[in-house]
Amino acid sequence: MLNQVRGGLIVSCQALENEPLHSSFIMSKLALAAQEGGAAGIRANTKADILAIKNEVDLPVIGIVKRDYEDSEVFITATTKEIEELLESGCEMIAMDSTVRQRPHGEQLAELVGYCRRRDPSILLMADISTVEEAVLAERLGFDCISTTLYGYTPDTAGSKLYDDDFAFLQKVVSRAAVPVIAEGNVLTPQMFRRCLELGAASVVVGGAITRPKDITARFVHALA
Repeated sequence: MLNQVRGGLIVSCQALENEPLHSSFIMSKLALAAQEGGAAGIRANTKADILAIKNEVDLPVIGIVKRDYEDSEVFITATTKEIEELLESGCEMIAMDSTVRQRPHGEQLAELVGYCRRRDPSILLMADISTVEEAVLAERLGFDCISTTLYGYTPDTAGSKLYDDDFAFLQKVVSRAAVPVIAEGNVLTPQMFRRCLELGAASVVVGGAITRPKDITARFVHALA
């Protein structure tokens, strides 16, 4: 899969329950539109959405399950429960929160990696990180690739944007990692997408700028303020 998406665009097709486009059918059509537009892969949330997308397109899928837990801030593929759902979805890669924050029920990241490897050695694993140190740890744990997904979304990085200082954080991660690094987080324009690739990203995930019309509309409206 990594060769399929290398140098290309991965489109994130997600809508949570409180969002207007929440529907597996709609997500499958967004994925189809992305494929027809030239996307190299899809990132999707929940087993139901992934199954619908798989019926519509032949692109590789990075699967996640977002679920809130009372005892943890981690909500992207946080436990073995979510991993089991993704293994049943047919996705080619599983992405999980790989920050150092406490996970639900005291589960450990290393244990989840081992669980995936035992259950299906063919599945690829993506580490969603927020710091360079977490990227180094993820590589040590055996993740196949690293994504900058959570930079700016943890207490230690709150307020930071991936594009700050010419994608300085992305550059740091790329310089330290031996595995492919996938850029994700507030990539809003084709120029930003191209710049990520120029700086060494193996691929780039773009979501809100393509598949969230509510957010796109709001950016236009806020430009008037």
